[in-house]
Amino acid sequence: MAFHFLDGSWDLRAQRVFIMGILNVTPDSFSDGGQFASLDRAIEHAERLAREGADAVDIGGESTRPGSDPVSATEEMNRVLPVIRELRQKIHIPLSIDTTKADVAAGAIECGASIVNDVTAGCGDREMLRVVAGTGAGIILMHMKGTPRAMQADPQYEDVVGDIRAFLDARVTAAVSAGIGRDHIAIDPGIGFGKTLQHNLLLLRNLSAIASLGMPVVIGTSRKAFIGRITGQDLPEARIDGTIASSLYAVAQGAHILRVHDVAAVKRALDVWLAIERSVDGAEVRS
Repeated sequence: MAFHFLDGSWDLRAQRVFIMGILNVTPDSFSDGGQFASLDRAIEHAERLAREGADAVDIGGESTRPGSDPVSATEEMNRVLPVIRELRQKIHIPLSIDTTKADVAAGAIECGASIVNDVTAGCGDREMLRVVAGTGAGIILMHMKGTPRAMQADPQYEDVVGDIRAFLDARVTAAVSAGIGRDHIAIDPGIGFGKTLQHNLLLLRNLSAIASLGMPVVIGTSRKAFIGRITGQDLPEARIDGTIASSLYAVAQGAHILRVHDVAAVKRALDVWLAIERSVDGAEVRS
């Protein structure tokens, strides 16, 4: 299995887990809103993520935290395109654009993005799948119930794992029908996006059912509120240990790509976990 995108690909068969570092260039994201809104701060943080071992940087210009309001495509492009242009010259790992808008995706790809990360799985803008198909970019199709503004208002499912698996399967079919190569698609069950604490736990516990679709699986638990509910940590930056625990559990259940704020900490934990997984009697563990 491989995940292909513009100018590259990730081999997901070789006992390797890939890390996407999060760069929010927004004033209102739940964890780091406003910290990297200036161009200089954004570039500095992306370079740090790359040094810490990120395999890609995922750049977002519109908050999707619970209760957030949408912004215009123009405003979103004003936030992300200058960052992508400059980063393409400064770091040599893939850049991902976290957007639901086809115009933003097209502009980002023109500026150097290789992957589109769409939290609506192409449902938010009917042109998204067509635009991505015409560029050869990779796409991450995520499940979200409702919109960010209202998604946490008592979300209900008949069978949270089965419902989301069926949704993602259908969106993969739609993407392929639109002309996107199956090997250019990854899927994400959308932890925290229209899910209760119990829904999130069930999805992580049964992630192998999502992985059984045979697609690369992306998981983003980083600093999320469900971790705070379990650990009692109100501050997102105090949820790193819960991020690590949930991320490693997800990998054990079949996740291939982790989307995180704290790249260095997660990578160190992942290196230890993978060393244990790869060990055999009498064999020397190699980095």
